[in-house]
Amino acid sequence: MLDTAPLQSRLLDHADHYARWSGLAIGVVLAQQLVTMESGDITTPLVFAITAFGLCAVGGVLLGDALTLRPQEAVRTASLAPRLVRDHVPPRIGPLLLLQAASLVSLLFMGAVTASYGADQADRAGRVMIVSCEGMSASLGPWPGLYYSGPMFAALAVGTPACVWALRRIAFGPGEYQQRRDRAWAIVGAWGLLVSSQVLLVVLMLLIALTEGECAGRLGAATIVAICPLGLLSVFTFGWSLVTVVAPRAVDDAVVNDGTFDDE
Repeated sequence: MLDTAPLQSRLLDHADHYARWSGLAIGVVLAQQLVTMESGDITTPLVFAITAFGLCAVGGVLLGDALTLRPQEAVRTASLAPRLVRDHVPPRIGPLLLLQAASLVSLLFMGAVTASYGADQADRAGRVMIVSCEGMSASLGPWPGLYYSGPMFAALAVGTPACVWALRRIAFGPGEYQQRRDRAWAIVGAWGLLVSSQVLLVVLMLLIALTEGECAGRLGAATIVAICPLGLLSVFTFGWSLVTVVAPRAVDDAVVNDGTFDDE
């Protein structure tokens, strides 16, 4: 039997998958290029590489969602309750990602406040923290001051509102529940890649800075104990986010569809 589906439908049927995968691929290639760029230290290329990868992942998912075909016929909605954005967000991973985002902002703010801006460290302003060690000044770095955290703040400021807008568009737009669920989870996964990768980088920077010498003190030891679980959590959420972006339907859904959001 001949395929009578419209050409546009055949071309766009899997366009969202290709856009998501292309975003990840472009992000990996761009990150590889940025890692090898010339710089005064090895941390700056990592910051730009991870930030670019996260933004490319978000951009690919948003493009794929924009290319997703919407129902062409009239849709009768039989909803027993109004749609809410939170009903389309992963119930278990969503709060963990929000916790990570809050922790990331807190760490970046702490790093910006405590980073050194002394005149004798003008070439390293925002990259290190100056501490007193046995009566002498010592620098701990790389430190997540504004020199490093600026691009991260910018990426969050761009990616977060875009993902929130897309989730609202999905929650209140047409389509079956399963389609809306897949699209929403892919967007959450892309935002999770952006957040968890940056958390991992900040945790790594702090661990290197606080363990490379003997000047971190008790406060440094307490900071290490506090951020290690956050780093392990970020490894888990990064893996979950990556799988979700690649194949959102393959991720186990803890929410049982009870018919509340069924569209006929």
